[in-house]
Amino acid sequence: MSEGPLVSILVPALHEEQALPGTLDHLAGLHGRFEVVVCDGGSRDATVDVAREHAVGARVLQAGGGRAAQCNAAAGAACGDVLLFLHADSRLPADAYASLAQALREGAVGGNFALRFDGGDAFAALMGRVYAFQRRRGFYYGDSSVWLRREAWAALGGFRELPIMDDYDLVRRLERHGPTRCLPGPATTSDRRWREMGVARTLLSWWVIRWLYVAGVPPQRLVDLYRVVR
Repeated sequence: MSEGPLVSILVPALHEEQALPGTLDHLAGLHGRFEVVVCDGGSRDATVDVAREHAVGARVLQAGGGRAAQCNAAAGAACGDVLLFLHADSRLPADAYASLAQALREGAVGGNFALRFDGGDAFAALMGRVYAFQRRRGFYYGDSSVWLRREAWAALGGFRELPIMDDYDLVRRLERHGPTRCLPGPATTSDRRWREMGVARTLLSWWVIRWLYVAGVPPQRLVDLYRVVR
């Protein structure tokens, strides 16, 4: 495809040699004008080799300092009109490009995708319903594949390099910047981070930590709380 906006899919990765091959296989099969940038955060496994050797032809970077620093480095190396941040254990819908192009034509400055957690059981279904409830109120996170126009990214100054809530911080600034769109799909993501915690601790990490952050509790203190929850 030679026409339409170029979408840069930016994948921060750390110790993802198991999940990353499937994600890159998936991206290689998507229809649209995409480039892929993988930014590794210091993996001690084969993540970098997997990314470099895959047929999708990803640009591969390395950056220390946490996920926000990885995302900023990837965005700085990207060439796209649209920046889309994809977790290494996530998948986009097959019509992602068409949905993005339509949203851009309609004036959206960014947004995310409707999200489904994999697993196919009651836990995954509940997680999906809770996430949808939050999204209707303007709350969403990086696991729903946040995207934004390059000019919006520049205006917002990218991710603030916080130890926690970096994705939520970007989303809240994006929501104030202009009209956003939750695109259909859904995109899918792994519930591996949450399944061991169970419903109660997952909701605690989503809601209580978020509102403490909004109330002004320093991110470093929230990191300590998050470790206790986990």
